Amino acid sequence: MMIQFQKDNITVFQSALYMTTTAIIQTNEAIIMTDPNWLPAEVEEIKRYINKMKGDKQLYIIYTHSDFDHIIGSGAFPEAKVIASKQLDENPNKEDSIQKIKQFDQKYYLHRSYSPVYPTVDIVVSADGHKLELDSITLTFYQAPGHTNDGLFTVIEPYGLFCSGDYLSDVEFPFIFSSYEDYVHTINKAENILLNHQITTHIPGHGSTTQNQEEIQKRINSSKYYLKQLLHDNGELEKYLSREYPFFEGMKSIHADNKEMVKVPSPPSSG
Repeated sequence: MMIQFQKDNITVFQSALYMTTTAIIQTNEAIIMTDPNWLPAEVEEIKRYINKMKGDKQLYIIYTHSDFDHIIGSGAFPEAKVIASKQLDENPNKEDSIQKIKQFDQKYYLHRSYSPVYPTVDIVVSADGHKLELDSITLTFYQAPGHTNDGLFTVIEPYGLFCSGDYLSDVEFPFIFSSYEDYVHTINKAENILLNHQITTHIPGHGSTTQNQEEIQKRINSSKYYLKQLLHDNGELEKYLSREYPFFEGMKSIHADNKEMVKVPSPPSSG
């Protein structure tokens, strides 16, 4: 596990797997963390880091969505108050996510010091603009379906932080697992977030934290470009993707799946 970014009261850990991030934000009274993840030793390191500064502060964990790699550390922090979308809370396939964690650990002979559990949500976000005031900071949440149907964007002010989960990555093109239309709306929503909030720092679920405004805009533009081209891709996109994304070979099949996704009209999501 390595610390990818550290500034003032923000620390971002990055896993050795898929450049998956865990953001930790400290305030006077609380600690806020996103998606504690991946390998057992990495989760332990995050835990040690939290314990070192916790004192009597309340720990909050925001789960950006229910993909198993993002909830894999949930059993390690039983004392945390959990924040997630209504869709994550009401996910009919909770057992599947836990099964995938167990299969992963079986495949790689991994022991964990805790039993993986599906997060029990304490603060359910069911509408855009839902706010949580903690001490001197405000968290504003936005529903972010498209990658999965239960995605969540979080803006943390006055720090100007935008935690986008598995959207707007600099190492992954859009992975569309639930709905193309939703994905397009969600990227437009991200653009509006930049207009309506003073965002200084973007933390994606996979890839690098950035404080460069042009880079943040580039991530939005790249997603928009990809989504638009996907509708009439005749193979050109692949060249673009292999130029832009150094690990494209490893995620080629997802591009093929996305093309299939576009052909199937998806039912409008509720909410």
